[in-house]
Amino acid sequence: MEINAQELSRQQQKSRETKARIFNAAKQILQEQGYEALSIKNICEAAGVSNGSFYHHFKTKDDLLSYYIEEQPSINPDYLDLPGNAEEAKTAIIRVYLNYVHYCRELGVAFMSNYYTPKNQSLNPLTRTERPYPIVTVHDYLKRAMDAGVITLPLPLEDVTSDIRIIVIGNVFDWCLKNGEADFERNMERSLKVYLDGLF
Repeated sequence: MEINAQELSRQQQKSRETKARIFNAAKQILQEQGYEALSIKNICEAAGVSNGSFYHHFKTKDDLLSYYIEEQPSINPDYLDLPGNAEEAKTAIIRVYLNYVHYCRELGVAFMSNYYTPKNQSLNPLTRTERPYPIVTVHDYLKRAMDAGVITLPLPLEDVTSDIRIIVIGNVFDWCLKNGEADFERNMERSLKVYLDGLF
């Protein structure tokens, strides 16, 4: 049984390494050549893996990009404890997105500007069965706060999370448009705070 566990661990490690190699290849292509050059063939060639290996890990190239947005380092779960009041809820939501800002910075302007394109249908909430990590986190957090009677929303929860998603995309786009020169953190915090202050 111990040998099987070790074998599984080796397989998991190899799988993680292959995923990382595929992603790093895609990231380099995005940064140097743009979204148009991002084909599964080009990714596989740059990563030194077969098409079969790619499809073993990812469904499409957009699935590959989304995986790394969704798998960003998660926020401290203590921040997402049930809030005691509306102000705590607002602070927690803003923390989630400041965490996302830091992750966007790690991936870089070139990656994010090529990721946030209308051609990347993984961003489209109408065609996705799962939404990227921050939206899911905030949706679930707001639902718990509502169920506990801590906050009351004047709009349906889906509308609120959609509004937040649009604000976040706008801030990412502005940061990319200004080639990383915008005050990304302050703009994200300010625009979300204004929206949330008007909401509850």
